[in-house]
Amino acid sequence: MTLESIGLSPSTLVFIVLGLTLVAFIWGRFRYDLVALAALLGSVMLGLVPADDAFAGFGHPAVITVAAVLVLSRGFERSGVVDVIANQVLKVGERLLLQLLVLVGTVVVLSGVMNNVGALALLLPVAMRLAREHNTSPSLLLMPLAFGSLLGGLTTLIGTPPNIIIAAYRGNMTGENFGMFSFSPVGIVVALAGLIFIVLVGWRLTPKRSGQAAADDMFDTANYLVELNVTEDSKANGLTLQQLRDELDETIPVLAVVREDNRRAGYQFHGVLREGDILLLEAGPDELKLLEDKVGLSAIAEPEEPEDGQEQHVDAEKSDERQPVDTEGLQLIEAVVRNDSMMINRSVRQLRLNHQFGLHLVAVARDGGRLKQRLRDIRFQTGDVLLLQGSENEIADSLSTLGCLPLANRELHLGQPRKLAISVGIFALAIVAMLFDLLPAAVAMSTAALVSLLIGVLPLRDGYQAIDGPVIVLLAAMLPVGEALETSGGADIIADALLRFGVEWPIVVSLVGLFLLSMLLSNVVNNAAAALLMAPIAASLANGFDASLDPFLMVVAVSASCAFLTPIGHQSNTLVLGPGGYRFGDYWKLGLPLSLVVMAAAIPAILWVWPL
Repeated sequence: MTLESIGLSPSTLVFIVLGLTLVAFIWGRFRYDLVALAALLGSVMLGLVPADDAFAGFGHPAVITVAAVLVLSRGFERSGVVDVIANQVLKVGERLLLQLLVLVGTVVVLSGVMNNVGALALLLPVAMRLAREHNTSPSLLLMPLAFGSLLGGLTTLIGTPPNIIIAAYRGNMTGENFGMFSFSPVGIVVALAGLIFIVLVGWRLTPKRSGQAAADDMFDTANYLVELNVTEDSKANGLTLQQLRDELDETIPVLAVVREDNRRAGYQFHGVLREGDILLLEAGPDELKLLEDKVGLSAIAEPEEPEDGQEQHVDAEKSDERQPVDTEGLQLIEAVVRNDSMMINRSVRQLRLNHQFGLHLVAVARDGGRLKQRLRDIRFQTGDVLLLQGSENEIADSLSTLGCLPLANRELHLGQPRKLAISVGIFALAIVAMLFDLLPAAVAMSTAALVSLLIGVLPLRDGYQAIDGPVIVLLAAMLPVGEALETSGGADIIADALLRFGVEWPIVVSLVGLFLLSMLLSNVVNNAAAALLMAPIAASLANGFDASLDPFLMVVAVSASCAFLTPIGHQSNTLVLGPGGYRFGDYWKLGLPLSLVVMAAAIPAILWVWPL
């Protein structure tokens, strides 16, 4: 198939491909990496991208740098660098403004030296714990925390993928990349403006979700851990747990079975129930009535205290009355499904949570409320909050493999001091190599990641797990498509339209238009994709004005990371959707004014640091 046979110009075909790609991104039916790969292959078949260059993006320095930064970020987590900081954050007092200042300020700083999604993932459990300890609604803390991670990513080259992409694009255009701290003057100004706005004003615009939004209230586990006794007349007597579930035709998870002081986790009990067994399970009033009516299981009553002066007669049998079951070792934990989780769009049965991972699903909350449908029928989504049971010794590894972030009962363990120092030292050497132009960013960061793996700062398996496959595929696939937008003349067409719009106005008006266009695009597609698509347009616009390229690229770098309006615009926003109990329409209430604050701070700062 050739362009001549189709009868359409290359620029028209590029616009069609990009239009369909954007529609698919917004629709969300297919994962964004698959959409990007389809766009790439479609561009190859239409002759927009040479077949020999189709997969050159996988070796692009920007892609390699992003992968290396993800590995280094996981190394920081394992070595305990972030846990040292988190332990200090937990010492904050009860004042909400101080909690916000410390939490958001910390994530801003961390996001500058590691992947911003990774920084948020590490501080999210800290924020949840602060909310619980001080009886604060998590929704007041989590959205500011997510937005803070986006702001922090603006401050350095490695803070966010758009910066890496823009730096590499400048290298292709001028022969010289932006450096590690080229983004810092503007990024710090913007981050400080955003931080001040969020702490003083912005948090008041977030919804205060009480009741169902807090994870404690979504599950209310402590109030519904009950013990049921299997009697001689119980229909449950002689049934296996699976037969019991079939009899009830309802999923009521049995957490443990106690028999003669021996306790077995529910997912490990494979025998039949006998008289005298005690079932420990999580159930509400309706479920308790169902259990009693259908299978004759009733809750064990606590012994009443005798009235003062009343003579208490206890026979031998009653003196041996059972005490409440010790739940030690049967850890219940809340976790949120990450955007890169293997659980997405799969059910409990498909994942084989019990047999494969030793985990038992107790409940699922979505959009701030607990799901009422049968657990076996639920297909997990990004941002779902799960209540899981598993062995205390294995649950952390299982959650990591599944791609879930623990929220409750997460103990902060300091890493080994030696590995902590080595991890910081390796990163510092990589930064020095980049500052003095000893090594390109991709080589410096990849070397640092390799050394971290070789000396054991991070196990090799964790290193591979740290690399976000979908993001890497997205970047590698969209890079050739973005170049096709430039080579086909499509970028010039869009730039000409902006030039005609701004011909009667100062150049700053066109910069504002470029900022708004890029920012809106980043809220409906991945921010990296937004930067890839907008960079050629920025270059064409700068050429049309016969102005310096740098301020136009900086506008794209900042605006592509300002995905504050929707939960789908950035992974950080998605990650707090479930734990914060937010709804889709909650984000713009804080996100819109914050976007305007960022733009008002960014444009003057860019023109001051990078004059036209």
